[in-house]
Amino acid sequence: MQIKNRQQLLVIITISAAALFLADKVLFSPLLSAWDSRQTRIAQLRKQITQGKALRARAQGIRNYWREISQRSLTNDTSAAEQQVFQAATQWAQDSGVTIGAINRQWKHDSDEYSTYECHIDASGDLGRLTRFLWAAEREPLALRFQSIELGARDKEGRQMSLSLQFSALILTPSTR
Repeated sequence: MQIKNRQQLLVIITISAAALFLADKVLFSPLLSAWDSRQTRIAQLRKQITQGKALRARAQGIRNYWREISQRSLTNDTSAAEQQVFQAATQWAQDSGVTIGAINRQWKHDSDEYSTYECHIDASGDLGRLTRFLWAAEREPLALRFQSIELGARDKEGRQMSLSLQFSALILTPSTR
């Protein structure tokens, strides 16, 4: 009789192992996977809530900053916008005493919401005048983004310097203002 009991015991153990294996594959693994994905999703949602709260706290500051940028952007009229930039560059040159050699301009329509007016100015003068020119350009209230500034010496002593300044001005479309 012991052999029969032993066989029954082995059959029960085998069936139990198969049932546990099947339960693991069908029940436990999917449940654990779902639990892990829920935990990841909950962590992402908590992070988004924290970011949203921070954004809401800064909302007024962001609105004020956007209002300032939109007020500082160039007018939508292309010729008037060109005139604004030209007058600003002329004023920088007059205030600093540099000589403007060339001004190259180009319009770029980057998206439906805004355009940029790219400008490249070549100027010359001594180092003090060029630094005053850059200071005046940096203090300009227009919405400008300086992309590159290059200084070079035009003589061996470095008394005559050249400046190459490339910047872009922002023009917002009426719908984004």
